[in-house]
Amino acid sequence: MKKVLFLCSRNRLRSPTAEAIFASDPDLEVDSAGLSPDADLRLSAEQVEWADLILVMEETHRSRLTRAYSELLAGKRVAVLGIPDDYDFMDPALVELLKLRCAPYLT
Repeated sequence: MKKVLFLCSRNRLRSPTAEAIFASDPDLEVDSAGLSPDADLRLSAEQVEWADLILVMEETHRSRLTRAYSELLAGKRVAVLGIPDDYDFMDPALVELLKLRCAPYLT
């Protein structure tokens, strides 16, 4: 079972939406977190260690992740989905975009 961690800035809109839509996939374990100090659920070292695959919404998220946890990222795949902070939680357009952009990494 693949363990996938979704990251955005504050864990309020994009990454929780991704977690919600992929939570029912029987081949995946999913979690989400934010990288900003004011995130609803701030990323922890334990989450980074747990994940097989880390999907971030923007390039800035990959940079923050690497700065904070570079020693824990060895052997982990980190991919940028290129999804801007323009959507509400569970916005149908966001759901479709996440399905499209995540597909290459989750199959």
